[in-house]
Amino acid sequence: MKSIHFVGIGGIGLSALARYLKKENYTISGSDIRETKITKCLVGEGIDVCVPHCAQNIKNQDLVIYSAAVKDDNVELVEARKKGIVTLSRKDALPFILKDKRVFSVAGAHGKSTTSAILASMVDGSVIIGAESKQFDTNMYYRQSNNIIFEADESDSSFLNSNPYIAIVTNAEPEHMEYYNYDYDKFYEAYRTFLKSATIRVINAEDEFLSTLDDMDAIRLYPSHDIKELKTVIRNGEPYTSFILKDLGRFEVWGIGEHIALDASLAILASINEIDLETSREKIKNYRGIKKRFDILAKKDGYALIDDYGHHPTEIKATMNSAKVYASLLHLDKITAIWQPHKYSRTIDNLEGFVECFKGVDELVIMPVWSAGEAKRDIDFVKEFKKYNPEFIGKLTRVGDFIDLDNLRKLDSGLVIGFGAGDITYQLRGA
Repeated sequence: MKSIHFVGIGGIGLSALARYLKKENYTISGSDIRETKITKCLVGEGIDVCVPHCAQNIKNQDLVIYSAAVKDDNVELVEARKKGIVTLSRKDALPFILKDKRVFSVAGAHGKSTTSAILASMVDGSVIIGAESKQFDTNMYYRQSNNIIFEADESDSSFLNSNPYIAIVTNAEPEHMEYYNYDYDKFYEAYRTFLKSATIRVINAEDEFLSTLDDMDAIRLYPSHDIKELKTVIRNGEPYTSFILKDLGRFEVWGIGEHIALDASLAILASINEIDLETSREKIKNYRGIKKRFDILAKKDGYALIDDYGHHPTEIKATMNSAKVYASLLHLDKITAIWQPHKYSRTIDNLEGFVECFKGVDELVIMPVWSAGEAKRDIDFVKEFKKYNPEFIGKLTRVGDFIDLDNLRKLDSGLVIGFGAGDITYQLRGA
């Protein structure tokens, strides 16, 4: 098998797999519904990408891999099956891609991209994650190694196909429950199966579900007493977290907050199964954050602009805590949060959490829901968020370092932080 075509290649997850297989000497092609920054980069890397989807893109490839967003009636899938070409979902393609590798598989509702990228700064191996590491400037970094640091996805249970050598779980908070038919037993059993399939397990033992796994042999992190003397350090406007982990001494990692220390600690505990402690302590300093996670886009006296992928109340609450610390250390006088809700289902299922997670913000700006293909549903944002007296806008525009809200007023002071997994990131960046 030499030629592989990716349907939906512009996605952050599928593009990483395409890049990896190209480095493994496969001939790669792909298609997507529209041209994006990712598809342009793939073309620049020598991958043939066609926009939009078209039956003529299916030639004589040996295999077609498609993203979860691609439906069965997609013209390329129909054509491939008509020609007798094997078609696999991303989930079902993982055993083929990850076969015979030592996979450091990182799962969890929150923090798995960060934990994966921190681990990749310490352990030598190829890196396949669902975000762009600033250290490597990509979502896939290739090394001639049997090791792969892999961000595993629980949203469609594909983490069960990730062939974990070491399984790391940051938390098992219920998310993407529509896939599991809101069956919590089925959801938690998937996590249990994932962990059981690994040789070595590293878990956040204070997670509500993971704390019940007393019968499972695992390296356990108890953040409330294993992580001590946590403090934030600012160097040249960049935030770092310093902390002591168990009896292993002090570490320092890019980022702010308890959640960063937790993610880093899990990565450290996984890394020292492969490399010595002092090497871990030194190499973790190479981590520089990941794009769209507390991503500092602009910074000057009296002002900072941050882009964050947070689209669940737990993530937003943790990042808001970091934002308060950062604003205080930089002597910024207010915090303005701009929120683009992601999916009607997620917003409705977690509405109470969303109302509470913005506590402490000085201004809340709410954008239209990014539907991600879902049918529109009614949500009374004015009523639900009335205690914030929010401002509602249709779009925002980046003007220099500052943000224009619907061309009505400019945000040019204090800390401005945008939250969401939709196109808010491109609006914040002026892309």
